[in-house]
Amino acid sequence: MNLIYNAHTIGPYVASMVPQRIVFTNGCFDLLHPGHVHYLTQAKALGDVLIVGLNSDASVAAIKGPQRPINNQDFRSRLLVALKPVDAVVIFDETTPMAIIGAIKPAVHVKGGDYTPELLPEYDTVVANGGRVECLSFIDGYSTSAIIQKIIRQYPEG
Repeated sequence: MNLIYNAHTIGPYVASMVPQRIVFTNGCFDLLHPGHVHYLTQAKALGDVLIVGLNSDASVAAIKGPQRPINNQDFRSRLLVALKPVDAVVIFDETTPMAIIGAIKPAVHVKGGDYTPELLPEYDTVVANGGRVECLSFIDGYSTSAIIQKIIRQYPEG
C-alpha cells in the first residue's frame, strides 16, 4: 500500500480511514532527530491515524531559503513513513497546509512549539470542520537548524 500521497491522491486514503480519528500535523522534517520522533509519537497518541503533511522541496525553499531543504521530499517522505507513529504522508506545495487541512478535515491538528492555537492561520479551517488544534511542546536541545550549524562549525572546509 502506498503511504505517500499528494493533494490529488490523499482523498481516497482519508475516506478509507472513516470513522477513525484522524490527527494531522505538518512540517519540513528536513533532518529527522529525536525531537521529531517524540513530537510525532505524542501527536499519534491524540487519535487513531496520523497523517503528516510534508512541505515539498519548493515549499521548503520558499519558507527556509534557497539552500534548503538539505534532503529532497522523496528522501524525507520515505523516512517519515518508516516511523512507527506515522500512518501516511501527504506532500504539499503551498507554504501553509490550509488546502490539505480542508481536504483531510482532521479531528485534531497538531502544531509544535509555543503557538497559541487561536492565532494560527489554519485554526478557523480546522474548527469549521469540527476539529480542534493542539500545540505540543518541543524537547529542548533538538533542532534542525542547530544540527546544520553544528555541522558547519565542525566541518568548515566542507
